[in-house]
Amino acid sequence: MPQKIIIQQIEIYKLFIPLKEPFVTSLGSEDEAASIVVVIRTDQGISGFGECSPYLPVNGESVDTCFIVGQYFAKVFKGKNALDIEERIADMDNIIYANSSIKSAFDIALYDIASQHAGVPLYKFIGGKNNKTIVTDYTVSIGDPDKMAADAVKIKNEGYPAIKVKLGKDGKTDVQRMKQIRKAVGYDIPLRIDANQGWKVKEAIDTLNALEELGIQYCEEPIARWKFMKLPKVRDNSPIPIMADESCGDHHDAERLIELEACDYFNIKLGKSGGIFNGLKIARLAEGAGMQMQVGAMLESRLGMSAFAHFSLCSPLIEHFDFDTALMFREDPVSGGIIYQKNGVIHITETPGLGATIDSSWLKKMEKAVI
Repeated sequence: MPQKIIIQQIEIYKLFIPLKEPFVTSLGSEDEAASIVVVIRTDQGISGFGECSPYLPVNGESVDTCFIVGQYFAKVFKGKNALDIEERIADMDNIIYANSSIKSAFDIALYDIASQHAGVPLYKFIGGKNNKTIVTDYTVSIGDPDKMAADAVKIKNEGYPAIKVKLGKDGKTDVQRMKQIRKAVGYDIPLRIDANQGWKVKEAIDTLNALEELGIQYCEEPIARWKFMKLPKVRDNSPIPIMADESCGDHHDAERLIELEACDYFNIKLGKSGGIFNGLKIARLAEGAGMQMQVGAMLESRLGMSAFAHFSLCSPLIEHFDFDTALMFREDPVSGGIIYQKNGVIHITETPGLGATIDSSWLKKMEKAVI
């Protein structure tokens, strides 16, 4: 008989933290990070923590929808085995379609419990090896070209190994933005761009070709995700490698994009895949296709980022890391977890499980539901 740890109580919290400055993409501007924290408590005294940062334009969820849907999950989870992760994922999928963000918070909490029970760090529980250096890039919000160039110089001076630039608001202006940034930072630091679906197909091809001389490492999601059938055309006509982000939500999307030969990279976000369980399926598909991957984030705290960092060790083909948004917070509510070191380097502790929790002083003041 499989081992059992029975779920006794689930707490769902709303977490809001102001950002140091607005985070702006072609999809909108955010002044604060809004997350849901899930705590699953068991009969053996092991508690699992998970977090999601829902984003309406990407996964159609908000903190409020996650708060309600999470209570549906909690009522079904209570009294069930926390170690049977596949069955708990099936429970959530049977309750409601999509809602990948809130599903990911429950998924992470379950993996936290399971890896604590096994007495190993989460990355080891999922078959990963802590044998590579995780180094995050840092992002320039889209806006005035002068400010973007100044922000890029600041990022370079702070020692980050790569600069990610948000684009997608008029291709011709985006070219001017990038020329100004490249002139300001020089050619000795990689530049990555993310259009967040902002260009039309021809505009994407024209813009990417105009950017060829600037030595761009790759471009994320150049066109609308629902135009994925046109993504192979963009890729075939682009001198810059294409990374699928919004169009690669779960493993079904990944399989489709591989068959279409639509992109060069996947950007895996657990908030899109529904968590680690399905994220691993994407990684295995990418490995089978020989595709490199990036692991990215929304606006999670270091709690969510810790899960993403552990997940990043599951495959040698995960080579890029976009974990900078937690550095944009005005306050840090997390105890334990990953440590941001100099020059964007991220240290993962060897603590069993996720190794990260929300400080109790924060939990006391957050709106919550207890099942």
